[in-house]
Amino acid sequence: MRQLLAILAFCLLGSPTTALAFADCSAVPAPGVDWSRCFLEESNFTDSDLTDAKLVDTRLQRADLSRTIFNGADARDAKFVDAELSGASFVGANLRKADMTKANLEGADLSESNLRRTRLFRANLRGANFTGALLDQTDLLNADLTGATWTDGTRICAEGSIGRCK
Repeated sequence: MRQLLAILAFCLLGSPTTALAFADCSAVPAPGVDWSRCFLEESNFTDSDLTDAKLVDTRLQRADLSRTIFNGADARDAKFVDAELSGASFVGANLRKADMTKANLEGADLSESNLRRTRLFRANLRGANFTGALLDQTDLLNADLTGATWTDGTRICAEGSIGRCK
């Protein structure tokens, strides 16, 4: 029984020499900040630099993140529902399975980002840059792609590109 408890404790807590890492949800916006699993709904981080930030499963619904730099950030499963992200930069960011439903990403740079299985339902993607982005199983239903640069880096989506690049 003791051995079973010791194994369980090791699995839950790690080895005695392993420090447990927890996100500091009150940390100021800065490159490399760890806000994983934080609830930051309706926050205002306009013009912030969150390069290489850890935002795994972070809640940023209705947040104002205009012109924020997310380059190289890990935002898997993050929630950006109805967020203001116009002019934001996500170059090389991991947004796999993020929810960006109804987000405003007008003019955002999503080049080289991982958008696999990301939900962009009804998002404003006008003028966004998708050069080199991974869009496998991405939900673009009713998203406005007018003027967006497509993944090949040359095609510009025509006026009225709703749900797909024309």
